[in-house]
Amino acid sequence: MTEVTKRILVTGGTGLVGRAIEKVVADGEGRPDEEWIFVSSRDADLTSSSETKALFERHKPTHVIHLAAMVGGLFKNIRSNLDFWRTNIHINDNVLHSAHESGVQKVVSCLSTCIFPDKTTYPIDETMIHNGPPHSSNFGYSYAKRMIDVQNRGYSEQHGRRFTAVIPTNVFGPHDNFNIEDGHVLPGLIHKVYLAKQSGSALTVWGTGKPRRQFIYSLDLARLFLWVLREYDEVEPIILSVGEEDEVSIQEAAEAIAEAMEFRGELVFDATKSDGQFKKTASNAKLRRYLPGFQFTPFRKAVKETCAWFNANYANARK
Repeated sequence: MTEVTKRILVTGGTGLVGRAIEKVVADGEGRPDEEWIFVSSRDADLTSSSETKALFERHKPTHVIHLAAMVGGLFKNIRSNLDFWRTNIHINDNVLHSAHESGVQKVVSCLSTCIFPDKTTYPIDETMIHNGPPHSSNFGYSYAKRMIDVQNRGYSEQHGRRFTAVIPTNVFGPHDNFNIEDGHVLPGLIHKVYLAKQSGSALTVWGTGKPRRQFIYSLDLARLFLWVLREYDEVEPIILSVGEEDEVSIQEAAEAIAEAMEFRGELVFDATKSDGQFKKTASNAKLRRYLPGFQFTPFRKAVKETCAWFNANYANARK
């Protein structure tokens, strides 16, 4: 019988990415020497240093995947930049410091492409994170996330810790936040298409539909998280993304969802609503140097699977 030598604590374990990691581990990607512990805000308030410390003392992890964060879509960020900054600064500092104090061997934190400078050249890569201010719409969240990179370097230089971070592009999949007001663009559109189909009305998409995004399926991201945890040894972050050639416009994403949901109505774009950043094209060249053969799920197939999950779980998913 294989001895368990890795106790992997996943914060934010009931969210979109946490559930995806739990699924790929359960479906055969886990290893016999690993014990996986998925925790949520019900297990500890990570804005509290004492509760975070108690969580680490209780589970005694050797490794941590840090996903917990206050998150929201464009319009929630615009309304609450200070709240996003303060809450995430507290969460990240408490998790990283508790990991350090309890001797955790490795931490992999989750950042976001919105941390990159608003005014930049494309494609963006891992060297450009701190080259200028992020977009004004979500500066609170972005600066808080950037500080994880700063802390990782500090823990490495002062204490020799193996703390690193990944930067996924726009993640979507089962167990997403499908709230129309506060969720991200793709799950919000899925919910909107569902309601438009039920009522027989047109689908109104906020913005012009022209901004372009790279979307990564949560199950693909989960498999990449396992690789980073086990194999990636740099302190510097790594972008986890489909290639530049797989970028799609919001209009194309809406059309893919309409097709997957068999929605036959009209698509209307409300240009009075903000588009946010026009593009945030990220380079996955670093990832490809490490994993040249990694296969991403085709966008339309991933959208179809996500829509099927939403339809099957509508009562809970719509909340």
